[in-house]
Amino acid sequence: MIEITLNGEPNTLAQSLSIQQLIDQIGLDPRKIAVEVNREVVPKARHGERRLQAGDAVEIVTLVGGGASDATTPLVPPKDKILKVGKFSFRSRLITGTGKYASYQLMRDCLDASACEVTTVAVRRERLIDKEGKNILDFLDLKKLTILPNTAGCFNAEDAIRHARIARELLTNLGNRGADWVKLECLADPKTLLPDPIATLQATETLVKEGFQVLVYTSDDPIMARRLKEAGATSVMPAGSPIGSGQGVLNPNNIRIILEYLKDGDPDYPVIIDAGVGTASDVAVAMELGCDGVLLNTAIASAQDPLRMAYAMKYACDAGRLAYLAGRIPRKLYATASSPMDGRMAAAK
Repeated sequence: MIEITLNGEPNTLAQSLSIQQLIDQIGLDPRKIAVEVNREVVPKARHGERRLQAGDAVEIVTLVGGGASDATTPLVPPKDKILKVGKFSFRSRLITGTGKYASYQLMRDCLDASACEVTTVAVRRERLIDKEGKNILDFLDLKKLTILPNTAGCFNAEDAIRHARIARELLTNLGNRGADWVKLECLADPKTLLPDPIATLQATETLVKEGFQVLVYTSDDPIMARRLKEAGATSVMPAGSPIGSGQGVLNPNNIRIILEYLKDGDPDYPVIIDAGVGTASDVAVAMELGCDGVLLNTAIASAQDPLRMAYAMKYACDAGRLAYLAGRIPRKLYATASSPMDGRMAAAK
């Protein structure tokens, strides 16, 4: 009989054993452990020859905190509910624009890479045919994409309403279901491109009466957001920051308040960040706040490599949504160890 210490606890062996014999007796897999005797690591190749003596302090250590999945079963994220905007339903929560691209071909490739199901198009005479005689509609898959007509560049309610009506006629002729809705912008001035709140509210009320599903671009003012929903807006779309600025979500607290106001008693009401994002992390932040989607254009079209950025935006939107649904850990002032404290080797004296 010999007495040893095994992982800090007294242990009696019937006879002197090799390390390998001790491992076999305990029933451990030698590939998944490391052994230390008297604070010296004994390599696996020497387990059979190293015999334990009375008074030896043995530590048998493995790894903790991880886990292996069944390799035959691929892991996929839990299913998310479909994004519903009025009568429309989408799997993708990323909406992209069609402006500022170097070519229509690049635009088409970036739309594909982003996996968007909705794309915005402004109503412009000069946008119908370019200098090479190409029409933007020739590069949009109208069977795959729902076109969201945009009243961009309108600085009063009358012009915005006019553009919406023209867009409905055009998309009706094309047989695209986007004829039933409009992304409403009524801008206050060309320098800031901030929305004119009075004109925006007036145009929203008129277009709703005319049967439009209005997705309305607004500031991050929670009170205005609530007024627009009360006016019948299908979706309120607060700006993260000024259009094309790339500053990201400047006031997340206001976005949180907007989400609280608009989703109170109506949790599926779609709130979509529109404008200001500059890179993938901005999209993730917007989605982690609980927004239902992100609409962007410049961040992809004006990137140094638009195609790569389109992929990045897709993944960021997915990641942000998953993180929001998963629920982040609370922020704490002090550290909390992620590895368990139990089973640690004895500290050096």
